[in-house]
Amino acid sequence: MNTVLIKGARPYGEGDPVDVLVEDGVITDIGSLDTPEDAEVIDAGGQVLLPGFVDLHTHLREPGREDTETIATGSAAAALGGYTAVFAMANTDPVADNAVIVDHVWRRGQEAGLVDVHPVGAVTVGLKGEKLAELGTMAKSEAQVKVFSDDGLCVADPLLMRRALEYSTALGVVIAQHAEEPRLTVGAQAHEGEQAARLGYTGWPASAEESIVARDCLLAQHANARLHVCHVSTSGTADILKWAKDRGTQVSAEVTPHHLLLTDERLATYDPVNKVNPPLRTGSDAEKLRAALAEGVIDCVATDHAPHAVQDKDCEWNSARPGMLGLQTALSIVVETMVRTGLLDWRGVARVMSERPAEIGNLADHGRPIEVGEPANLTLVDPDTEWTVRGAEFASIAANTPYEGMRLPGVVTATLLRGRITAREGKITA
Repeated sequence: MNTVLIKGARPYGEGDPVDVLVEDGVITDIGSLDTPEDAEVIDAGGQVLLPGFVDLHTHLREPGREDTETIATGSAAAALGGYTAVFAMANTDPVADNAVIVDHVWRRGQEAGLVDVHPVGAVTVGLKGEKLAELGTMAKSEAQVKVFSDDGLCVADPLLMRRALEYSTALGVVIAQHAEEPRLTVGAQAHEGEQAARLGYTGWPASAEESIVARDCLLAQHANARLHVCHVSTSGTADILKWAKDRGTQVSAEVTPHHLLLTDERLATYDPVNKVNPPLRTGSDAEKLRAALAEGVIDCVATDHAPHAVQDKDCEWNSARPGMLGLQTALSIVVETMVRTGLLDWRGVARVMSERPAEIGNLADHGRPIEVGEPANLTLVDPDTEWTVRGAEFASIAANTPYEGMRLPGVVTATLLRGRITAREGKITA
């Protein structure tokens, strides 16, 4: 039996420190406890104990771009960031649009053994937006795919999106949409606004996102299906989500850490590390997204962790690939934008980084309360310590972080997956 005693932790940052005993992957006792023989002891010293984080939106690049990330290196980054489960997006090479590929991703995640890696299946064959992929086969495969998305590309055809939503109801799965009307973003390089005009970039209008979100909310309500909106970036989208939820639509949504903190003012440096899809928006957009997350209009935080090779980022802006690393900085950005501002307490952090994403992704054993009898998927956080971001020191193969050199608050000091310590004091231990 694997036994771990976490001494002096504060679940959800509340009350006096308590000891948490974990045996064989389950929380078996909470209180003032003696140390069992042969127990591995973590001296928490009053740090915050949370349910392990769940990321609904991770790019692990395998198969096809193992030069930028592998399932093993991405899993290590996730564990160090406090995650116990991640959803690996389908835009790999070959595309994860069939049972063979999703099962391969699932097995590779099991072999790495640091987080539960759940493959996301493609909605359409080859991400081409022309024909539905084998949703049923993937849902019933060894991987038991629970989320489907063409992320990176929008399912732009309304009839095809309607059919996907209708099929999803019978399968009990969720369709996650990359909301971008492609005819409105041809050649787009930055948020359509003052910064893009001044820098000479082709603008990316907020309406490209908002029009698809509005359309899909109507389609989802008609089909009585579950829709998830990826990487919300505009204040208008937040308004549409509130409207749809008030109408009883089964819609959920995520926001990335970078859209909570960063704005299009960073584009003045012409540094492609700031290029992302959807683009960084205005300060007023970021403010509205933070408020919507606090209110529950936006359900959760998802990293959109997107590793890229040096040559794909160290080039002129128009040629650069969009995307940023996120797994090892997500907690700190949430602390900076949401906790230190008073928008969320630690219960709120658990809600947006663990509980709601686990519910959306249909994960029964993640995002559970810190109580006796519950699975020991846990994250221990030092809320007061600050650290300096150095991309070269990340577990990821890539280093394309927009936070390079920043001092950020909040450090993950330990991560437990089913009671097994996967990361501790900045090092992988499993």
